[in-house]
Amino acid sequence: MEKTEIRSLLEFQFVSNPGFSPDGRLAAYVVQHAEEEENRYKGDLYILDVDRQETYRLTTHGDAYSYVWTASGTLLFSAKREEVDKKSEDPISVFYEIDPRGGESRRAFSLPVKGASLKRIDGERYVVSAVQENQHKEKEDTWEVLEEAPFWGNNRGFTVGQRGRLYLYDRESGELEVITEPWFDAALCDVSEDAVLYKGALWEKGMRYTYGGLYLYDIKSKETKTLIEPEKRSMGVVQFWPDGRILVVTSDRKRYGRMEYQQFYLLDPEGLELSLLAEYEYSIGYGMVGSDAKLGSGRGYKMQPDGLDFLTGIEEDAVLRHLSLDGQISEAMTGAGSCESFDRTAEHLLVCGMYGSRLAELYLDGKQVSRHNEAWSAEHMVSLPEFYSYTGSDGVEIHGYALKPVGYQPGVSYPAILHIHGGPRTVFGSVFHHEMQVWANAGYFVFYCNPRGSDGRGNEFGDICGKYGTVEYQNLMEFTDQMLSRYPDADPERVGVTGGSYGGFMTNWIIGHTNRFKAAASQRSIANWVLFEHSSDIGPSFTLANHGTTTRENMEELWDHSPLKYADRCVTPTLFIHSDEDYRCWMGEGISMFTALKMHGCTARLVLFKKENHELSRSGRPKSRIRRMEEILGWMDSYLKEKNA
Repeated sequence: MEKTEIRSLLEFQFVSNPGFSPDGRLAAYVVQHAEEEENRYKGDLYILDVDRQETYRLTTHGDAYSYVWTASGTLLFSAKREEVDKKSEDPISVFYEIDPRGGESRRAFSLPVKGASLKRIDGERYVVSAVQENQHKEKEDTWEVLEEAPFWGNNRGFTVGQRGRLYLYDRESGELEVITEPWFDAALCDVSEDAVLYKGALWEKGMRYTYGGLYLYDIKSKETKTLIEPEKRSMGVVQFWPDGRILVVTSDRKRYGRMEYQQFYLLDPEGLELSLLAEYEYSIGYGMVGSDAKLGSGRGYKMQPDGLDFLTGIEEDAVLRHLSLDGQISEAMTGAGSCESFDRTAEHLLVCGMYGSRLAELYLDGKQVSRHNEAWSAEHMVSLPEFYSYTGSDGVEIHGYALKPVGYQPGVSYPAILHIHGGPRTVFGSVFHHEMQVWANAGYFVFYCNPRGSDGRGNEFGDICGKYGTVEYQNLMEFTDQMLSRYPDADPERVGVTGGSYGGFMTNWIIGHTNRFKAAASQRSIANWVLFEHSSDIGPSFTLANHGTTTRENMEELWDHSPLKYADRCVTPTLFIHSDEDYRCWMGEGISMFTALKMHGCTARLVLFKKENHELSRSGRPKSRIRRMEEILGWMDSYLKEKNA
């Protein structure tokens, strides 16, 4: 057996996005892998023969990352072989078509829009979602003119003048018909034979709206009806309900503010009345089980004749549940682990999931039917997570895990790493996590838990509005005590701490409030809520939702919850990792903490990754991801191994 190492990343096959053909006899899905030399990910389409339960590769160019089934049972996919019309230099989106029974793909059609994706209505009619560029950019691209905020987006770059735009496309006639106006920012929700349902709004006074409205476009009359005005309420999943009403996942925010979990409502499109269908206190349409070993997208919900199938986070698992027409919510339709995406027909349920210590694979009716990572798993050592729960001093039960060092020998002293997840509305679960397995294979205990504020435990548990750095900090410190007591071979004098995003905030907070950790690695962090509110692509809304106030209302409160305020207390050697295109937690956050530590004589190192964003650890370019993991492991080794004990 070989060790799981940093460069194991180059051997993973990332499975995602399963979808049945119209007749249900086949299913397509995507497999991606990292190419170190080209420093990118290549993706191809694969097919599952449902009856034979056999899979085979369909495309070979390495540029197929998403697809849509046609009515005739072929596959359309976009590819970046052509992005600009050579005659006019205008952006185009090119789609290719391939028969799932084999053969070469052929150029099907192109659309004079940027970044198009398709959703089939019926026959050869599609709704097109695309990016509308309303601000002219100089060809040299040597400056940016900013007249609205936010002016950038994570993994999107500078976004001034960009809007989501919707079109109708008839493939037979070639006609591309506009649904929304250029400056209206639209996001597609659902389609029927007669109508298009979408969310969005105009920006007012150069500021992006907080909550978009809900709109219904009549395909025949070409008229648009406003169902919910902008800024009235936050909305998640929106779908046509089988009885003619509209399912709206939303919240009145009366009990837990802007971070309150949304519930199931039905909207009468005529009377515009909302009625509660089912109360719910968990995520809807997605699961938030953290892992750096998954890549790609897929379906998070699907309307069925008898109700809605949807992903949801329950405690440490992401599972599939069903909402019936009468508002009843089923038990989990999938097991413990992480259901990443799915599709379901009347006969079969197809899941892309991470279960046990395995990387993502396909499961048909509960049986594994793809084995893209089977050989790798059989040849490499992993440490199996050991679940632990305890009741904290605040009376709240906290769930967590430990990984023992690979090759663990009782009586031998080992260093340990506390890993803190992002979010904070996410969770760590039992699924495979690459970097944590790397640490365990390098001789570390690895401890990780889900403190207050995490997903999967309802509103009261998840509510830390205005409490950042208090209750969850207490949970984490008590969890560390519990782990050191339970695993006496973990040396309390050689414990490090790390985390990214919210976990980076908490790492910054920890080093200013305790000296118990001998090394720290703060990643894509938050240091100063005043800076964050005015620089992040989600700054204004996230700050208000998570602190209940703003800089203008209560600057002192935001400063009190900012790790930068306490940076002069830090004596822990700290590595800061940030990316120069991280517009979620801008690099100024990491730079501020690094500089503050240096000013006060604390050992610090800053590694700034160029042309990477907030997703560095999950979907950053392969070479950057490898170097990032080398930096963290090298830093921990420098301060936690025996020679420095």
